[in-house]
Amino acid sequence: MSQNVILLVEDNPDDEELTIRALKKNNIGNTVVVARDGEAALNYLLGQGPYAGRDVLDLPQVVLLDLNLPKVNGLEVLRRVRADERTRLLPVVVLTSSREDEDMIKSYSSGANSYVRKPVDFAQFTEAVRTLGLFWLLLNEVPRRSY
Repeated sequence: MSQNVILLVEDNPDDEELTIRALKKNNIGNTVVVARDGEAALNYLLGQGPYAGRDVLDLPQVVLLDLNLPKVNGLEVLRRVRADERTRLLPVVVLTSSREDEDMIKSYSSGANSYVRKPVDFAQFTEAVRTLGLFWLLLNEVPRRSY
């Protein structure tokens, strides 16, 4: 696993910018790769399309996944990630503005490691990202070989 990459799957430019700002504000210096739709996320993770030839064994340390995405929605991305041997153990945090309990249930049922609702207030959002970073990037341990 690449110890320095976060895959941010986010179609809203404002939320993308807020997330990156919050990561920087919390001194999380990981490289952030942004996929702006579900298809782009799957292409990156599975080494397809524009990412053909990318070393698919070099996975991000964590995926921050929005649910409401164009082309392929977040739940389908999650299902496909869990269905592929190479990515099935990859930590995936659903980071969404959805307030629907059904989305949370479907996310966990599909294999999400965590479900975080995006706070509206930037200070709260920054704190949420700090906590995510501390846990998923510093404390969480994953198998060296997940395929």
